[in-house]
Amino acid sequence: MTEPRVQSPEPRQRKIFFILSSLCSVLCVLFLSLEVQAEPRVPEKFTYNIYWAGIRAGSADLEVENTSEGVTITSRARSSEFISIFYKVEDLARSILYSNGFPSTYILKTREGRHRKDRETLFDPKQEDQPQEVIFKNKLDNTEVEFSFEKQAFDPLSGFYEIRKRDLETGRSEYLDIFDSKRLWNVEVKVLGKERIRVPAGEFDTIVIKPLLKSEGIFSKKGDIYIWLTDDEKRIPVMVKSKVKIGSFKAKLSKGNY
Repeated sequence: MTEPRVQSPEPRQRKIFFILSSLCSVLCVLFLSLEVQAEPRVPEKFTYNIYWAGIRAGSADLEVENTSEGVTITSRARSSEFISIFYKVEDLARSILYSNGFPSTYILKTREGRHRKDRETLFDPKQEDQPQEVIFKNKLDNTEVEFSFEKQAFDPLSGFYEIRKRDLETGRSEYLDIFDSKRLWNVEVKVLGKERIRVPAGEFDTIVIKPLLKSEGIFSKKGDIYIWLTDDEKRIPVMVKSKVKIGSFKAKLSKGNY
């Protein structure tokens, strides 16, 4: 088989690798398999392969564990060795939850080419009839901003943790409020239908959803995204697909302790 020729990242290539890094960020957001109203199954770990145009472009892992701080969800995404020649991606997202399933701390550290992020968001517990206080810290420039919301705010990880407790019905949308990129976004999640699919981890009956993502920290509005969740109480994301102008990316479950 002919080895791919290594070229300098021209503008079109940079666009491709930027979209790859955005997809890796999406994986950090979406790969959860817990139920808020049930006792979390811990420890858990899932691994996903990321493909673009039939080429393996990267991978992502999700790990859920009990720590001294509470249930902790850690997601890591990285580019493959070949893609890293042009545009290295190493992203980490971590959400630490209160006992009720809402976030106490959200950490985001990314390396995407020459771009870096190192952020921490602290969520005070939401008290009835009282605003929720949220503190956003940018550790790269040592800035700190305080916010106050009347609604319960989720971070991206705990937000999709929450969506899994809902009764997903075809043709109906679900909504949740996610704090990201220093704004509170009301995210609509459309439930499109059911489909049986095969991925490296096996064959699954799934529910297909389409989040209408808005914030730069989630997907930078680069294209539509579709998620296949197992059609059972676990709601494991087994595949993610992003349609963009230059083609499509897929992330497929390769292994896990499900």
